[in-house]
Amino acid sequence: MSRHRASDVRPRYGRLAVLGVSVAVTLVAVLGSMGAFPSGGDPAPAAADIGTVVESTTPSATPTPSPTPVETPSEAADPTALPAGSGSGKRVVFSEGAQRVWLVDDEEEVRRTYLVSGSVLDNLQPGTYDVYSKSRWAVGIDDSGVMEYFVRFTKGPSGAAIGFHTIPTKQGVPLQSEEQLGTPQSHGCIRQDESDAIALWDFAPEGTAVVVTA
Repeated sequence: MSRHRASDVRPRYGRLAVLGVSVAVTLVAVLGSMGAFPSGGDPAPAAADIGTVVESTTPSATPTPSPTPVETPSEAADPTALPAGSGSGKRVVFSEGAQRVWLVDDEEEVRRTYLVSGSVLDNLQPGTYDVYSKSRWAVGIDDSGVMEYFVRFTKGPSGAAIGFHTIPTKQGVPLQSEEQLGTPQSHGCIRQDESDAIALWDFAPEGTAVVVTA
């Protein structure tokens, strides 16, 4: 009798195993419905996503600014160049701004150019004139000096002749130096070095055009 009872109280391991599996399946199902486990369709985080949160400790290179190009100044204009718009044909050209004279022949070739001293007064307007008179010797108004190789081409507001001649002298003393040629010094005419005055005298007979530019 006692042996029979002892065999009745032995645990039923097979049933316990089945019961355990059943409970586990049920628990997994419940937890899965609550979102405790990731679904099989969700991809694992990509390695690139992890890398984006890591800051680089290597300093970035500082860009080197490009040097600012330096403009090369253009070559200065040739001061001896014949002024643009100074006529055509054989002529004498006088630039008030440059204080320079050009002797231009019929072939548009500059035969000679040199510095002069024009007037400190505003008594000569730009334009085209003609040589109308020449004198080997002349005396300035109010005994203002003696001059040579006087080539006249117009008259000033006072009626006094305006032309080209040598640097005047008074009692044998020049009224200016040759070094001052290239700057206004006279009170009406255009003063020249003697050699230049002779060249213009020979180049420009009466009727020769004289072009005055600003």
